[in-house]
Formats: sequence, structure tokens, C-alpha cells
Amino acid sequence: MVCSIGMDIVALTRRLVDIESITGNEATVGHFLEQELRKLGYESRRMPVEGERANVYATSSRQPNPTIVFSTHMDTVPPFIPSSEDDHKICGRGSCDAKGIIAAQVAAAEQLKEQGIYVGLLFLVGEERDSAGAKVANQQANGCKFLINGEPTENRIAIASKGSLRVRVTASGRMAHSAYPELGDSAIDKLIEALHRLQQMKLPSEPEIGPCTMNIGVIEGGRAPNVIADHARAQLLYRLVGPAEQLRREIVETVGDLATVEFTLEIPAVRLHTFEGLPTMVAAFTTDIPALSNWGQPILIGPGSIHVAHTEGECVEKKALKDAVDLYCGIARSLSANPIN
Repeated sequence: MVCSIGMDIVALTRRLVDIESITGNEATVGHFLEQELRKLGYESRRMPVEGERANVYATSSRQPNPTIVFSTHMDTVPPFIPSSEDDHKICGRGSCDAKGIIAAQVAAAEQLKEQGIYVGLLFLVGEERDSAGAKVANQQANGCKFLINGEPTENRIAIASKGSLRVRVTASGRMAHSAYPELGDSAIDKLIEALHRLQQMKLPSEPEIGPCTMNIGVIEGGRAPNVIADHARAQLLYRLVGPAEQLRREIVETVGDLATVEFTLEIPAVRLHTFEGLPTMVAAFTTDIPALSNWGQPILIGPGSIHVAHTEGECVEKKALKDAVDLYCGIARSLSANPIN
């Protein structure tokens, strides 16, 4: 699929997917993008984050400080899955989250350049883990007014994005021979009870965003089937719909003395700007947007479905990529002609 300025967005998507860039290993894809953007005439530079990991920021020499910046992330979740395609879609890890979006944003930037509109391109590391790249970028903002962030929203504009609260619950006990459980104190039993109590908690809900949800993602502990467990731990993720202070207190109170509670990461929920005439959605997932507060007013939209992201069948429709190019161009033109407050 070739866009009007000759860029093959399918080929670029596949080249990006075929570079393994699981979080922590984004250096190679970053170098690739930096070089490809330079070939297109952009002034492309790296923002070091950690070791060889670096964000990539590209601008036109005609407007080194653009008012509009397209942004998404280069990293993916594991495992690496190479690209494939058929007549209708591209598959592989990152095809929709978010390497197809990178290709669509580059293609849109190229089309806009032909129309005399110059946007920046900001591609980040670490979104899937801790937004490390976004946090670094936020200290190097260019003064832009609008950040058009790409995530799989099925080309619908998000009115809000849920936040996230990561919680580690750790129980301690005393080892004993499993034939004499009365001599021990099972950390696993404590953890199971704590998790059961947390599952019974009433979680907050917001009319426009929906309910807060909780997932028990990891459970680990114990030493052997014939040993009473002296330690056990679980990692939980809450999808936030508002401030987390009250929820934090309720989690600690609910667990009580069964275990210790640590809050390891919090990303706030955000309300977002929308455009009349565009279909809307609520992003039940988190993005880099809360960590990019210095990059202007955020807008969230992109091709692909979050329902297939992070799965073995991850894919993006070719038509959706083409439609995304048109959407990104249309939004940028609108913002250039009639800036919102």
C-alpha cells in the first residue's frame, strides 16, 4: 500500500516489526528509525534514556520547533513474533501496538510536509513497562502545543484513558514439614485470603470512563510441595478511573495484617480533547500521555484494536493504516488552521 508521496506503509510496518524491540532492547529499532528519518530529510536525533536505549525525535529544518508532534512507542511486549501479511492485514508483534502506528505517523508527516505543514515525530522507549522514555522526553520538551499520541483505538478518538496502579502484596510465614502443618505458618494461605478479600472490594466507577478493574497478574511463592511456604507474593494491576488515594487506603485496610502492600507504579487517568464528527472511545489502557505533560495538549488516536495487542494473533488491517494516515493529516490540518484552546 503506497501513500500519495510514495511511501509504502506496509513495507515500513513489516521492517519495524521484524526488528525485535521488547522493552529494554529498543536500541536497534531506534537506530533504524533515526537513519530512515534522516533519509527522508528530517533532522533526527536520539534522546538517551539508558545505555543504548534512546528515544528518537525528528523535525523538519523548515520548522525545528513544530507546534504539533506525532508520538508513539517503539517497544513491544514479549515474545518476539516476526511479521507476516495477507491481502488484508499485517501480523506480528508490534504490528498494531505500535509499529504500524509509527509507519502511519511517518507517512502522515510526509504528506503534511508536501502541504507546507511541518510536524515533529517523537518515538519513545519503555511505554510497555514504566514510560521511561516519556519521562526523559518530558524534560526536553520543544514547546509544542499539541501532542497526537498513537495507540490502537480502532481509529476512534479517545475521550479519556484509564490510569494504572501496580501493587505488590507479600505474605510471610514459617517453614515446616507439610505432614505437620500445625508447626508452620503458610504464607500462601495468607496470600490467598488477602487476594480473595481484594477481589471482593467494591471498586470505583466513573459514568464517562467506566469501572476501575483489577487483575492478579503474577503469583509466586513456596519452596516445594512438601514444605509449608514461608513466603508468597502477588503482583496486581488496577485500571484507574480517577484519583487513587482512597483506593490505596482501602487496599491496605483490606489486606490488613495478612501481608504487606507496596505500590510500585501509578499512572493517573486522563481526560482528553475530542473533535466533532470523529467517533469516540474510552481507552481502558494506559499510555505515555501522563508522562508527557510538557508536550502540549494531548490527543489519542490510532489504527488497530487493543483487543489483539499483546496476543499471539496481533495484527493490523492495511486499510486501517491508510485511514490513520488520513486521520492524522486531517487532525493536524485542523489544528494548524483553527488551534483549540
